[in-house]
Amino acid sequence: MDYLFSDKISSLQPSAIREILKAASEPGVISLAAGNPAPEAFPREAIAAITAEILTRRPTAALQYGISEGYEPLRQAVTALLKQRHGVGRDFDQVIVTSGAQQAIDLTTKILCNEGDVVICENPSFIGALNTFRSYNVRLRGIEMEDDGLNLTQLEEALREEKRARFIYLIANFHNPTGLCTSLAKRREIYALAKRRGVLILEDNPYGDLRFAGRDIPSLKSFDEDGLVVYAGSFSKTIAPGLRVGFACLPAALASKMTVAKQGADVHTGALAQMICERFLAAADLDGHFHRLREIYRRKSGLMLDALSASFPAAVTWTRPEGGLFIWCTLPPAADALKFCRAAAEAQVAVVPGDAFLARPDDHSRSFRLNFSTPTDAEITRGVEILAGLLT
Repeated sequence: MDYLFSDKISSLQPSAIREILKAASEPGVISLAAGNPAPEAFPREAIAAITAEILTRRPTAALQYGISEGYEPLRQAVTALLKQRHGVGRDFDQVIVTSGAQQAIDLTTKILCNEGDVVICENPSFIGALNTFRSYNVRLRGIEMEDDGLNLTQLEEALREEKRARFIYLIANFHNPTGLCTSLAKRREIYALAKRRGVLILEDNPYGDLRFAGRDIPSLKSFDEDGLVVYAGSFSKTIAPGLRVGFACLPAALASKMTVAKQGADVHTGALAQMICERFLAAADLDGHFHRLREIYRRKSGLMLDALSASFPAAVTWTRPEGGLFIWCTLPPAADALKFCRAAAEAQVAVVPGDAFLARPDDHSRSFRLNFSTPTDAEITRGVEILAGLLT
C-alpha cells in the first residue's frame, strides 16, 4: 500500500544525531557523538531508595492519573528552585511540568505558531528543536553565532524583516552544539530587541546548572518584567534523562493554553517520575549534588581539551566551554565536515557533523560536535587520537 503522509511530517528526515547514535551503538565504536549525561553522574542509590519509599507508602498516587499541569508538590519545588538559584519567575508566571524540555519546546510552538510563521534561532542550533519547529511548517531564520552569542546586527535585521516572527529560540548557557555562552550584555540586548518588536523568547536552559568554570550569568527570564520569556528547563542533565521530567516557566495566559495542548499530547507527565524528582529535590544535598556533577564535567572536559591540544593540527579550532557537555570543532576553509565525519565513522569513531544543526537543511558546515560527558576517559583519549590521525 502507498502511504500518504501529512505535509507537516513528509519533509522531515531522521535526525542525523539519532542515525549516528545507531552506528555508535555497534561493538567497538567509540562514541563522541551522544548528548547524554555521564553514567557516573546518575544518583542511582538515591533514586532507588526514593522509588522504593514512594511505591511502599504512596503507590496509588504514583500509579494513578494526575493533573496535566503536573504534580503540585513538584511544581512548588520547581517554582522555589528557579527563584532561589536563578532569580526566575514573577507573580504573572506559572510552572508546568512537561515530559522533558523537548515537550516544552514542542508545546510552545504548538500554542504560538501557525503554518508559515517564523521562528528566529541560533545558527547552528539544537537539532531536536529545529525538527520540532519544522514539524509545524514554520520557517526558520538562522542567526549566526559569535563567541559571545547571537550576531545582534543579524538579529535586529531579522526582527525588522520578519513580520510573522513568533519567537526567538536560544540556548544561552553552554549552547548545543557549540558549548558557547551568551554574554550578559547580549542577553540584555536580545531582550530589549524582542520587547521593542513585540516578539517572545523561548529560552532553553538544560545545561545552566552544569557550569564548571567562570561566573554564572543571569538568564534572560530573570529580568523578564514584561511576560516575554518562556523558560524551558529539565532534570535530564541534573538527575536522569530516562525519567523524562522537564518544566516550563511562563506567563499564566500562555500556561493555560499550554495545559490544554498538553492534555491532547500525553494527558500528563508520568506521576512516578515526577514524585521521584520532587523527593530528590526535597531530600538531597543539592549543593553537594551539583558540585559533584560539575567536577565530573570539569575533569572530562579538561581531558578532551588537553587531548585536542596535544594532537589536532593548528588549522583546526575548537571552543573551550565553561560548562555543559559539548565542544565544537571547526576545520580549515574548504574542508568538508560531513566527509570527515563519515571517515571517522569508518575508523570506528562517531562524531556529529555540523550540517545537522543548521537552520537551512541545504547549507553546509565546516564544523563537527564532540561530546565529552558520555565516553570513558580511555575512549576520549583514543577517540581524539584517531580523529587526529584523519586530519594529518
